[in-house]
Amino acid sequence: MNNLEAKTVLENEAIRAQFPILKREVNGHKLVYLDNAASSQKPKAVLDAIVNYYSFDHSNVHRGVHFLSQLATEKYEAAREKMRGFINAKSTKEVLFTKGTTEGINLVSYGLSRSFLKPGDEILISEMEHHSNIVPWQIAAADAGAKLVVVNVLEDGSLCMDDFRKKLSDKTKLVSIVHVSNALGTINPVKEITQLAHEQGALVLIDGAQAAPHQKVDVQDIDCDFYVISGHKMYGPTGSGILYGKEAILNEMPPYQAGGEMIKNVSFEETTYNELPFKFEAGTPNVEAAIGLSAAVDFMEEIGFEKLTRIEQELVAYAHERLSEVEGIRFIGTAPEKASVVSFIVEGTHPTDIGTIIDKLGIAVRTGHHCTQPLMDKFGLPGTVRASFAVYNTLEEIDLLTDAVKRAVKMLK
Repeated sequence: MNNLEAKTVLENEAIRAQFPILKREVNGHKLVYLDNAASSQKPKAVLDAIVNYYSFDHSNVHRGVHFLSQLATEKYEAAREKMRGFINAKSTKEVLFTKGTTEGINLVSYGLSRSFLKPGDEILISEMEHHSNIVPWQIAAADAGAKLVVVNVLEDGSLCMDDFRKKLSDKTKLVSIVHVSNALGTINPVKEITQLAHEQGALVLIDGAQAAPHQKVDVQDIDCDFYVISGHKMYGPTGSGILYGKEAILNEMPPYQAGGEMIKNVSFEETTYNELPFKFEAGTPNVEAAIGLSAAVDFMEEIGFEKLTRIEQELVAYAHERLSEVEGIRFIGTAPEKASVVSFIVEGTHPTDIGTIIDKLGIAVRTGHHCTQPLMDKFGLPGTVRASFAVYNTLEEIDLLTDAVKRAVKMLK
């Protein structure tokens, strides 16, 4: 082992030591968790932040003059500021706490269908979108009398930019595109997409659920109008996430839900809505989720995005190299720009059978269509086996994955 390899091993051991769940066994084997695109595991710092909040700081926020309410409010709004810096938004008014990416997209689709979209307008998405970035726009299009237009994906899993330019027109009022595909790992050129869409006068929403855990996000550099994130995919708790929206656009959109916090004044005759960001945060918020998400950002920033990205790119490259040894394997998603996902099928086997067998060896992967059924239909597949990586995964785990897949294929054939 050379000095660089030794350093990498030490770094990895230090990172893994922060995740209690990685010490457990599954079916008598050491857990090998490779389902991070579905949800990542949580470091102790995130767990401690949640426990400490409930143990010592809990109260309802924004409404009380007493000490605990003020303290909880301070921590909650500090988490909002943390997320503002994480994505480089201009103001905390542009950062709305949500349950995750799905709620963020639904919030935007609801608001735009009532305040912006008109009959004959077009909404542009792609063939690689998650169901959460398809179905809300189908509903919005039906409500507003608009049309959903779908951009093609190439055989290697890249977005067909020629088709995008062809289908983008002055009828396009919204482009909603995934930053990184959860099924393929493809990294889309979102800055270029945003620029082209703005030239046609269209708004742009970027689904950042799979991007935020793996690379630095700068919404001002991208210049998108909306960006959505799920906290549970980036080492934070479930039920956490943010919607970024440009302040001027959010001010024009109607509220998504009604109730406490999103109001300023109420009478039986009329209601005045609160200012941003509270206009879109009805009811008691998920305070501990925001605090846990803030701790997750601290964890990622302590590692550093340069190191985090480097580790994950090494894992992806090594996974492609080792899994290529499996007879009959076919990788689904080989775009030049790719993040922390390796999807594959093996000739003569079903993805679910492989996933079930290797689970007996303690290896967690995802099988199926990954909530991208139209994409799988395009490729004529029932689904794939998907191994998805996080900063705590190791080259040794990829060796175990490869050996397990070989064993499963031998059994199935």
